[in-house]
Amino acid sequence: MLEFLDRRGSNCHKYDSLKERFGRDDILPMWVADADYAVPDTILLAIKNRASHPIFGYTRYDEMFFKAIKSWYARRFEWDIDREWILPAQGVVVSINTAIEAFTDVDDGVIIQTPIYPPFFKSIKRHSRKVLDNTLIFKDGKFQIDFDDLEKKAQKAKMLLLCSPHNPTGRVFTLDELKNIADIANRYDLIVVSDEIHSDIILEGKHISIASLANMKDRTITLHAPSKTFNIASLNTSFVIIENDSLRRKFLSFQHKTGLDDGNCFGIEALKAAYTEESEKWLEELLVFLKNSRDMAVDMLNRVNGIKAIPAEATYLLWLDCTDTGMSDDELKNFFVDEAKVGLNEGISFGEAGSGYMRLNFACSTDILKEALGRVDDAMKRRLNED
Repeated sequence: MLEFLDRRGSNCHKYDSLKERFGRDDILPMWVADADYAVPDTILLAIKNRASHPIFGYTRYDEMFFKAIKSWYARRFEWDIDREWILPAQGVVVSINTAIEAFTDVDDGVIIQTPIYPPFFKSIKRHSRKVLDNTLIFKDGKFQIDFDDLEKKAQKAKMLLLCSPHNPTGRVFTLDELKNIADIANRYDLIVVSDEIHSDIILEGKHISIASLANMKDRTITLHAPSKTFNIASLNTSFVIIENDSLRRKFLSFQHKTGLDDGNCFGIEALKAAYTEESEKWLEELLVFLKNSRDMAVDMLNRVNGIKAIPAEATYLLWLDCTDTGMSDDELKNFFVDEAKVGLNEGISFGEAGSGYMRLNFACSTDILKEALGRVDDAMKRRLNED
């Protein structure tokens, strides 16, 4: 059974960083991508069992860690991965940085598809690579890949950072779309780094790992973690899947340079517990809840003058088109924070393609979600009356 808790006072960014992030703490936080639901009992019990041994020293990744991942991928994604392909890691963003360092050189081009998760930009720039923006286009009610532009950018690139499912638009890319990406990647010899951290939270369609396509096994780095799904981000436990032996060895050599070789003892136990059939039943309940929350949020927001909510096919994040409000990006931020008293992520932080948009996290209780959406509606009505 899903349980929603008051997280204030637990040193969580979402609630306890409001003053620092938004300048006030009397707002409802609907921003950073973690959730208000408690972890399933399976995970909590695994952590308690590990905590019963009062020594938390350097910890290895045992074989059950790898077996759990392999089993999860077979059940959830119908992809039979080998144990040798799996490399433990301490975070997806850490692994993005490692991949950029390992497989590109200074001034090489790296493709991203904006609007995009902000660490994609930061990781490329941090390593002095060139950002090549293959901006998504909005067509037929959803964001889609501009393949003509992708092919042009591929001619100047060494790598594509793919976000699949896509954050913030919530797209689940189809098999045909993934095949088109694969054809371009093979034609221009691109390494594809696929961030699939939201792939368990599928509300519509089916997630397919691009690395599972026959012609992508020698050029794909797949990144995943149970952190978003099971709300365990602070346990810093993720993994990388690389089928090609040469790529895997090279990635591992650069991973060693970070010094992040040892595991988090609680994160390891949490992953093993998350990827069980018992936790999978909890996940199915969660997906029903999130889909209902998404539908309610889309319906309520689309009644607000000037705002269009784009239904997410995956994730617990909604991408809001606020361009019809006529507000600038700064005005939008101030409207939501100071007038509606709801804290969202500013669309412009996801790149220029996010200008005029906002991102809303709906992974909260139904009561809080209704309160937040009601505040937005009331604030817009007040604004329009004043105008």
